[in-house]
Amino acid sequence: MILPIYLYGSPVLRKTGKNIGPDYPNLKELIDNMYETMYHANGIGLAAPQVGLDIRLLVIDLAPYKDEDPEMGAFKKVMINPELLETGSKTDSYEEGCLSIPGINESVSRPSKIKIRYFDEAFNEYVEEFEGFRARVILHEYDHIEGVLFTDKISPLRRQLIKSKLDQIARGKFSCSYKVKSPSGVKR
Repeated sequence: MILPIYLYGSPVLRKTGKNIGPDYPNLKELIDNMYETMYHANGIGLAAPQVGLDIRLLVIDLAPYKDEDPEMGAFKKVMINPELLETGSKTDSYEEGCLSIPGINESVSRPSKIKIRYFDEAFNEYVEEFEGFRARVILHEYDHIEGVLFTDKISPLRRQLIKSKLDQIARGKFSCSYKVKSPSGVKR
């Protein structure tokens, strides 16, 4: 089932997600719905707050980038209760967008290497290191479960320049090709 994606200005996007356990109601169905929602919106990552849930769950599928890097085709992850353990000191800048902030892309500086602990959908625990684009996508989605948006990481000047666009998204005055829910109550 395709879920509405909550847009900029929705209070749930600013909440820190809560840990969940294997007994979380309909977890498998939620994960399946998050993937379906993400694919329908042509995304590569989606965090639970983006579908209105303040829990620590995110899904990622980098298959759309397999032509650039064949290993991306096999990079599909569910991360439950992720905990960022380390970040490298080297950073890279790259233009990011977000399904919760349609039509806005900005250059964001992030660590190029991370170490993270998480559980998969069967609640097997992993501690893994990721670099480059994989680390960037994980950090972007991880920020969502911490109540942080990519626009929080850009310069104050850039934020001021896009303020009117952000305000329009929050008021439901935007164009989007996927199912959304704005803080003003507008559903599309």
